[in-house]
Amino acid sequence: MKVAVLFPGQGSQYLGMGKEFVDSDTECAALMEMAETTCELNLGSLCTDGTMEELTRATNLQPAITITNLICWHAFQKAVGEDFEVSCFAGHSLGEYSALFAAGIVSAEDTMKLVSKRGALMEREGEVNPGGMRAVLGLSIEEIEEIISTYTGSGVVTAANHNTPQQIVISGSKEGLDAVTAKAEEQGAKVIPLNVSVANHSPLVAGAVPDFEEFMDEIEFKKPQTPVYFNVSSGTEGENGKIKSMMARQIASKVRWCEIIQSMMADGVDTFIEIGPKNILKGMMRKIAPKGVKITSLQFDSPESLGKCLAKLELN
Repeated sequence: MKVAVLFPGQGSQYLGMGKEFVDSDTECAALMEMAETTCELNLGSLCTDGTMEELTRATNLQPAITITNLICWHAFQKAVGEDFEVSCFAGHSLGEYSALFAAGIVSAEDTMKLVSKRGALMEREGEVNPGGMRAVLGLSIEEIEEIISTYTGSGVVTAANHNTPQQIVISGSKEGLDAVTAKAEEQGAKVIPLNVSVANHSPLVAGAVPDFEEFMDEIEFKKPQTPVYFNVSSGTEGENGKIKSMMARQIASKVRWCEIIQSMMADGVDTFIEIGPKNILKGMMRKIAPKGVKITSLQFDSPESLGKCLAKLELN
């Protein structure tokens, strides 16, 4: 068994996420307290008692999902013990920061500082350059990029997330998104608007990159103790400076998720565990794994689903 741990990002949130771990484990509660102090946000209340509208604001959501991921990861480590070997990590977009922490690259406090700043900068860019994101189902990345390359209007549009072979997320201004949507639908695609107010992973948020890079100068990055597959390159990287550069560029770069999973499978990974809210990444696995390739895909975000995950790993 060769295990990859995956962390979700924006879009996986729900009210109540992480609550059972925080309520039942003092160490998980301490992690939440640390995050609230570091980010100066009442994250516990936002995650459980707030409104979805309030939770979904980038400046709130990025710390909220990240601390939920870190709490779930702590619960997993506690349950499996030190002898359980994880071969590699990855995180989808925002989830990459949870992977940095799990791989020993940044501390828990610095992880929370990074996502808090990232959320604030991206929300700022979203207000200055309004836009959105849409999922395109049924066309390949090559077909989407071909459509985008023929667009000559004054709007902005780019392929933001390559999630599965037939699920691409486009990001940009309304004008650009409308034009590409029309052409994609002509070619038989189904296009679904996403509930976001920021055109993530597009030129419309590129203004956040230099400010975030400057902020990262003060944060210590260590060498990975376990390999991380990065969104920007879909490969691993061990040099601290290059990791920092990729994490800054990631804000406005394409998320190469499909390629990350394909690279992991090519490197012999056969067991994937999604650690954090919902099971969006687990759902993508079924679309990425070629027919006939046997993989195990698991997910948990509560004590009950952790127990089921451990049972399938034959660890309890």
